[in-house]
Amino acid sequence: MSATFFHLALTVKDLGKFEDFYAKYFGFRRARVISLGDDAELVFLKNDDNFYFEIFPPEEDRPYPMSEADGPHYAGLRHIAFSVDDIDAKVESMGEDAVITLGPLHFDDVIEGWKTVWLKDPEGNIIEITQGYRDQEDLA
Repeated sequence: MSATFFHLALTVKDLGKFEDFYAKYFGFRRARVISLGDDAELVFLKNDDNFYFEIFPPEEDRPYPMSEADGPHYAGLRHIAFSVDDIDAKVESMGEDAVITLGPLHFDDVIEGWKTVWLKDPEGNIIEITQGYRDQEDLA
């Protein structure tokens, strides 16, 4: 029995800033809003590739600071990645909202034309923006 990826759940402090950032730069829009009571909402955002974020309001303070560079190196979620045609154009279009934490780095020794940059979203989550990645052909 197969399964289809559905969503990535995140807890965010400022839904407005998070939603504006992902709408403006990655094409996300509201797909569903569910009332949790006491003015709290669970919000589903989706893009044209049917990738969803399930956004929860925080219920407690963050116990440790957010990671830098390409994300945490301990077990868990390291970063979120998006593929674009041109990293330089994407970063330029983002202006001051592109808070780069690492790169851009070139990985031509692995895949000719593969380039990646990491940056922070308004919540401090690390986002990878990559261009030129291709699957390995000799895997079956």
